[in-house]
Amino acid sequence: MSCETKDKTALANELLTFIDQSPTAYHAVSVIAQTLSAKGFVALSEGDDWALECGGKYYVTRNGSSLLAFALPSTESAVGYRIVAAHTDSPAFKLKDIFDRPSEGYSKLNVEKYGGMLCSTWMDRPLSVAGRVLLSSGNGVQSRLVRFEDPIALIPSVAIHMDRNVNDGKSYNAQVDMLPILDAGKDIGSFKNQLLRKVGVEETALLSHDLYLYVQQKGYLWGENDALISAPRIDDLMCVFGGMVAFCEEIAATDIAHIPMLAAFDNEEVGSHTLQGAASSFMEDTIARIEHFLGNNRDDADGKFKRMSNSLMLSADNGHAVHPNHPEYADAQNRPTIGGGVVLKFNAQQRYATDAVGAAIFRSICLAADVRVQTFANRSDMMGGSTLGNIANTRVPIRTVDIGLPQLAMHSAFETAGTSDFSDYVSACRAFYRANIRMIGDDGYRVEVI
Repeated sequence: MSCETKDKTALANELLTFIDQSPTAYHAVSVIAQTLSAKGFVALSEGDDWALECGGKYYVTRNGSSLLAFALPSTESAVGYRIVAAHTDSPAFKLKDIFDRPSEGYSKLNVEKYGGMLCSTWMDRPLSVAGRVLLSSGNGVQSRLVRFEDPIALIPSVAIHMDRNVNDGKSYNAQVDMLPILDAGKDIGSFKNQLLRKVGVEETALLSHDLYLYVQQKGYLWGENDALISAPRIDDLMCVFGGMVAFCEEIAATDIAHIPMLAAFDNEEVGSHTLQGAASSFMEDTIARIEHFLGNNRDDADGKFKRMSNSLMLSADNGHAVHPNHPEYADAQNRPTIGGGVVLKFNAQQRYATDAVGAAIFRSICLAADVRVQTFANRSDMMGGSTLGNIANTRVPIRTVDIGLPQLAMHSAFETAGTSDFSDYVSACRAFYRANIRMIGDDGYRVEVI
């Protein structure tokens, strides 16, 4: 069933299932890879030769936490690339290498902050642990996903009787205030034993790990006609999942003349400058191998350059909805609301990559597809966040438009967005993937939506 006919509530419930299956970036990429494999996509490895074919559908992962998927036209000719890029990671607390920390009769976990989160929202919530472990396997090393399904940890607040000024403003020390407890009445750290039992190995087989706390509470729909979505990790799994839905549907529905690509990058929350982040060579390397298949190389690159000029990337990452209790934090006019449609994001300092040309193309696509678009810009006296678009297009010179969905409580342990906006976003991505975009000179484009 296509997104155009699928009930908005049903689509939102599918999103909640994806979020629940994706407590970490590693799990999100695993779910995406399984979905693509079930739809006939072939898994590639960066360490192997690629035997690409016209009409083929492929995906490749890096570090188990970033993924690129693409489809090739039925002939060795393509107009350009259509890329929807989002990020798989969210702010969380990461377990340190030595993580068991007994204290005052409690068994605790020694953690550190990953990304910038609202610390208070992590307190007094049911928490669990997920990520990957690296195990000794014969003469090699094996990576294995791990997830504790039940709540096993909690970060306790200090009672108001002991901190009378807590409601007058509070700063949190990550080394002191944000360490979760696992158990009471034990002086010896016990989580390593739980982990070994969970994985089913002896202590000597556990070589290393990337483990994170995650909010165990499931997301839900609420409000009249289920208008609102509240869940962990809405930023940015909402954009990842919506892009994947549109990507898969459009590949199946159309005879493509361009190269559609889905990009899911890790480490956006810590700046993207990693092996698997948007600042890495991952997309650049993948496009180079596609171009090699299409018959272009450094000595004969006209085809590649023409495709780059006729390409467009949507950098999809959620934006701030105007806050109902603090509207003064929003710009007087460029202030999106939940229920108002997809957000087009602007910033004069280029923290967002949208320019007038990209905005015009995206609005043309959405107008033809009857998708609502609203704009976001920060107050001129407030510095906002950034995202992966202006980082990725320094490696791959493709015009980029920053979009997203309006949400409340960004970087909270539990965030809120709109059901109808998510449906609009999927529809916008579908229209984007089927759009015929061709450059005319240096300052004009022809845009057609099939």
